[in-house]
Amino acid sequence: MKAVVMAGGEGTRLRPMTSSMPKPLLPVANRPIMEHVLRLLKRHGLNETVVTVQFLASLVRNYFGDGEELGMELTYANEEKPLGTAGSVKNAEEALKDDAFLVISGDALTDFDLTDLIAFHKEKGAMVTVCLTRVPNPLEFGITIVDEEGKVERFLEKPTWGQVFSDTVNTGIYVMEPEVFDYVEADVSVDWSGDVFPQLMKEGKPIYGYIAEGYWEDVGTHESYVKAQADVLEGKVDVDIDGFEISPGVWVAEGAEVHPDAVLRGPLFVGDYAKVEAGAEIREHTVIGSNVVVKSGAFLHKAVIHDNVYIGEHCNLRGCVIGKNTDIMRAARIEDGAVIGDECLVGEESIVQGNVRVYPFKTIEAGAFVNTSVIWESRGQAHLFGARGVTGILNVEITPELAVRLAGAYATTLKKGSTVTTARDHSRGARALKRAVISALQASAIDVRDLENVPLPVARQQTARGSAGGIMIRTSPGVPDSVDIMFFDERGADLSQAGQRKLDRVYARQEYRRAFPGEIGDLHFPASVFDSYTGSLLRNVDITGIPESNLKVVIDASNGSSGLVLPSLLGRLGVDALTINPGLDESRPTESADTRRSGMVRLGEIVASARAAFGVRFDPVGERLSLVDERGRIIEDDRALLVMLDLVAAERRSGRVALPVTTTRIAEQVAAYHGTQVEWTTTSPDDLTRVGREETTIFGGDGRGGFIIPEFSSVFDGSAALVRLVGLVARTQLTLSQIDARIPKAHVLKRDLATPWAVKGLVMRRVVEAAGDRHVDTTDGVRVVEADGRWVMVLPDPSEAVTHLWAEGPDDASAQALLDEWAAVVDSAAPRAAASGP
Repeated sequence: MKAVVMAGGEGTRLRPMTSSMPKPLLPVANRPIMEHVLRLLKRHGLNETVVTVQFLASLVRNYFGDGEELGMELTYANEEKPLGTAGSVKNAEEALKDDAFLVISGDALTDFDLTDLIAFHKEKGAMVTVCLTRVPNPLEFGITIVDEEGKVERFLEKPTWGQVFSDTVNTGIYVMEPEVFDYVEADVSVDWSGDVFPQLMKEGKPIYGYIAEGYWEDVGTHESYVKAQADVLEGKVDVDIDGFEISPGVWVAEGAEVHPDAVLRGPLFVGDYAKVEAGAEIREHTVIGSNVVVKSGAFLHKAVIHDNVYIGEHCNLRGCVIGKNTDIMRAARIEDGAVIGDECLVGEESIVQGNVRVYPFKTIEAGAFVNTSVIWESRGQAHLFGARGVTGILNVEITPELAVRLAGAYATTLKKGSTVTTARDHSRGARALKRAVISALQASAIDVRDLENVPLPVARQQTARGSAGGIMIRTSPGVPDSVDIMFFDERGADLSQAGQRKLDRVYARQEYRRAFPGEIGDLHFPASVFDSYTGSLLRNVDITGIPESNLKVVIDASNGSSGLVLPSLLGRLGVDALTINPGLDESRPTESADTRRSGMVRLGEIVASARAAFGVRFDPVGERLSLVDERGRIIEDDRALLVMLDLVAAERRSGRVALPVTTTRIAEQVAAYHGTQVEWTTTSPDDLTRVGREETTIFGGDGRGGFIIPEFSSVFDGSAALVRLVGLVARTQLTLSQIDARIPKAHVLKRDLATPWAVKGLVMRRVVEAAGDRHVDTTDGVRVVEADGRWVMVLPDPSEAVTHLWAEGPDDASAQALLDEWAAVVDSAAPRAAASGP
């Protein structure tokens, strides 16, 4: 006997789950509903099956193919238009006309005994046998009445409560003789229960009802879909679960990685190659799909997670469904009954309330409060670039495919035959992505100079030596799961705003240039990169007085790429240097704030015991450095900027210093004391670089360990800052603690406030209005200066739903009061927008 699986329904009540996926492919316990149906057919010997398809038919065909993987023989009957339950089977008449056949829905979960159903049909000599079952609420189903012999007496489709006269309903499973096709008109929409069966009964044809024992769930609503998952996990339905039961009710599929410190409270299912980190808690009736990542601190209860989903730290998901390829970012909360469609992005700390529907390809911004369904709106990503280039979680937001498209877009902005310099840090992720970038550049008629693993300043300097631009891939500072793809111009500086917009446009339009076969770019690996860099550095930065000073310094390379430069540099600098942590550590491409702090404490201990003049600690890519004085005390980064400023200004006695507007105004006092002046810039490193290139600029810094030494480079460079500092200390014969002691103490405080994108403009208008007649500086954001010299600055973040605030006063209490006052101004605008969703 053959079977017919009806798989053409749209599943409109299940949207947005079925917006981009046919209902039969919806996973239950990580297998499509229809696969459970096909396995049931095979179990009862029904190996030859015709599948009727219409809505998103190609997806069903592509998934199941000819049925070989299931050990079955599948053929397909395609409907050009909806033909109803009987019309779709009539469409497959050619394959079914020779013998009795079984009809079953591809989107209902059941474990009925089909063998017994078929035997009943043959025993009764029926033309049609309707498979029936008893349900507590028959309103959504067709009611069927049978007599003592099992013969059908009456059908009633979708009754009201006033019409309910039985709890025995039609499951949509039938056994039929081919003569039934005589009652179905071809190419017309015809239903079994509404059209064919009443006619058969009118003519006295034998129609019987078989009341089945077992499980049956018509997966037609969100509630029934979630219930079906729970029933499978509870063992209420006899279906195969593809995994190992590692403890009662806890199923884990092949290749899944569950940390021993994760909390699992079954019944639950973890799909193949999923990863559950330590500290995550997975509660009962949760189903996690293939390749899903659940980060530390996340909580999931009765949640159904489809394949390739990322769930960030401290997320809270209860009774919801998450579509495939969706990213749920840190601390997001999704309530009971909510459904998030495929390929969505739910931003950090956002809340999606219960029963909200978010349709596919939508973005919920960070901090948003969503209480209505998101169907048409899609904020999307306004810009690719953030503060550190293109940034995102490795293999979640930043994938090899994205890297290829980005590199192709970048190459398209350059002339054919141009050269681009590529580099990376020492992480495996950066190495893999760089290979993808190189391939895309070469395929776009660009020659590539690959530096491999080098410090970021070396990559910038080498880019400036004849390349049209450069690309550096590194682990995001302090975020080990994230990477930055950084784009440089021909000078090795970050790509300008205009350059970023041009790349943005090409990327958005996908107008990539491809090379003809004879134009494929070449790949070179330049030699002596570090010797070239250190030679240029020592020629351009003043190192007089260093050999005579007998200085001893301690240098912590923090197991990063700066350790590759130090042997060449220190040997020629003429200073007694003790280097610690010089080796590369692939497992630690970046550092947390706590790790860095403990490293600084250790550095201080070594400096004090070695009686060194000072200590420096590089960041992992050699771009920034932090200081420890001769006593082993940490000089905080904002304070280190003032110390370096004092040393440079005291030696030069003229010129300009480039500093961002968020820097303490004590910097103005230090500069003026030595006859120099401050050029205030925006917080963008690009703006600091612009001023750093100007002839009169003698120094620049950002207060976060980034220093510009203009005589060598206009970008942040840790090695250049080290050489400059050694020379200055050698010539002044002053210790860092002495210099620090003569600079007044600053009191600058900072706060970040979540601000939905839709309200950022309103926030800034409120700030300007609240400023009244006080002095307002709009170099970057809005800086409001009080009459007594205190100031506050309000700056919307360009890439996140956040507003930054800085405040400075004569003491911490005064600065805190100012910060509180203006935070209230920002908060007064933000909540109203948050309540309306994205």
